[in-house]
Amino acid sequence: MSEGLRKDYRIAEEIGRGRFGAVFRCYSLETGEAFAVKSVDKSVLADSVDRDCAEREAKITQIAAAGNPHVVQIHGVYEDENEIHLVMDLCEGGDLFDRVSTAESAPMEEEEAADVMAAIMEALAVCHSRGVAHRDLKPDNVLFDGDGRVRLADFGSAECFGDGIAMRGVVGTPYYVAPEVLSEREYGEKVDVWSAGVMLYIMLSGMPPFYGETVPEIFEAVLRGNLRFPTRLFGRVSPSAKDLIRRMISMDASRRFSAEQVLRHPWITSRAGTRCVADLT
Repeated sequence: MSEGLRKDYRIAEEIGRGRFGAVFRCYSLETGEAFAVKSVDKSVLADSVDRDCAEREAKITQIAAAGNPHVVQIHGVYEDENEIHLVMDLCEGGDLFDRVSTAESAPMEEEEAADVMAAIMEALAVCHSRGVAHRDLKPDNVLFDGDGRVRLADFGSAECFGDGIAMRGVVGTPYYVAPEVLSEREYGEKVDVWSAGVMLYIMLSGMPPFYGETVPEIFEAVLRGNLRFPTRLFGRVSPSAKDLIRRMISMDASRRFSAEQVLRHPWITSRAGTRCVADLT
């Protein structure tokens, strides 16, 4: 661990592990407040793309998180010869993946799903207004803090856009990636809305809209875009919810809803206590 990090924080137990390193609980030596520290092992960064993602994560997260209550905040960045350490909010309420992957909680009731989706869209609306696209939205990256508030996390694949800056490259997680990302052409921030629409489909049905046994099969299903609402899965889901999903999972990105449009959809406004997006930007 970095000497600078240890001067400011007491490192406690490991609470998570990912492809590039581990997450530990830590405590401020000044205040005693608990945080999480994500430690990225530089030795496992396979190439320049991985290294770039690791180095830019803190910068982009700080842009996205400033004054944005539904994004995990960065409280400190430390770097030594072997690791990069990001001190961030500690979210002890689990993640959305836990909630949608257990028989007890999946599928969600529409009111709960609307609350979660409204919070995600509020976070995205601010990010997009600041020229930041997340590009890896999935249930694992939607966390809940100790008060149950939704917090968007893991901006390691995020990218800035606008002012002539185009986004390219296949980035994301197979079930959630938008079709234009797979087509090897430029794309915009609405790739995040597609991913959120897939999450909403899963929240309400317990199953992904595009399925395959292998990654190539999943990508083929995404590119076909054959969106269906089987009665056995959606028999009790309202027409308004299905209408919103269709508008989020639109193959035509120009017709796909923006985050702001999702927030104004009747299914959201009638079920979730959303705030005006302008108040968050």
